[in-house]
Amino acid sequence: MYDASTAADVHPAPRRRRPWLRVFLTGLALWLLTVVVTFATGNPNLVPTLVLLGSFLVPVTFVIWAFGRRHSGEVTAELLFTTFVSGGVLGVLAASLLETYLLHPSPGLFLGVGLIEEAVKLAALAFLTRRLQQKYARDGLILGASVGFGFAAFESAGYAFTALFTEQGLSLMQVVQTELLRGLLAPVGHGLWTAILGGVLFSASGREHFAFTRRLLLAYLGVAVLHALWDSMHSIALLVTLVLTGTPYQYQLLERGYQPEPTPEQTHLFTVLSWGGLIVVSIVGIAWLFRVRRRADQEARGLLWRIPTYR
Repeated sequence: MYDASTAADVHPAPRRRRPWLRVFLTGLALWLLTVVVTFATGNPNLVPTLVLLGSFLVPVTFVIWAFGRRHSGEVTAELLFTTFVSGGVLGVLAASLLETYLLHPSPGLFLGVGLIEEAVKLAALAFLTRRLQQKYARDGLILGASVGFGFAAFESAGYAFTALFTEQGLSLMQVVQTELLRGLLAPVGHGLWTAILGGVLFSASGREHFAFTRRLLLAYLGVAVLHALWDSMHSIALLVTLVLTGTPYQYQLLERGYQPEPTPEQTHLFTVLSWGGLIVVSIVGIAWLFRVRRRADQEARGLLWRIPTYR
């Protein structure tokens, strides 16, 4: 007589593999080890290793996690690697050029940054995936996230390297703090915004060619606004703090064109407003992403219904 429980003991169900988790834990252990050895030895040759490991750990982990949720076989590991590296580099270079020559200090500076960076990431995504025969919205989410996380990784490496240099000399602590902060915020930054654009771009397109529709334009403008709010949250929080609790001396500094720092009494309010604003922007972005994902799932089910069956 067949005993299902005995068979289950002899042939246990295979455990679900989580390569993204192994990559994250291994990378985190290597980064922590690099931090310890760098501080212990003061060896400057280890700084590039510290910067690269810290900057790429979270973006690479999220891309690997997303790869396991792709819709079609056309989204290969090679394509994902290409969008991450080439898309990230092209985006950073194009954004740097455009921001240098088009933007100047003004109240609209952060909005300009958002418009430029989201445009170059969207353009890089469209260029690198133009040869896909079938453009499914779920794949657009994944490939968009790949471009966005690639952009974030290279940008974070630049910020971490810049943080090394201070008025007091080289500061490894500043590098570590910068990488921890940017690693913590990476999932709700560039990767999230470009994932939204990728999902909309692919769902608004035909099966072979991209279509730049009104919905895509509105998504681009909306994501650029989220990007601008994210970048300007420090200034927004400071402005609200000054409106609520500002001192005459701080108002005088503002009138002279200087940005005053919060007083010790204002620090708590400023911190709450700053982090609270980032959380609100993140929640809006995540909710929007889920909405795009839900539409992608509906599209996938619709395609399955249209596939003819033969009996």
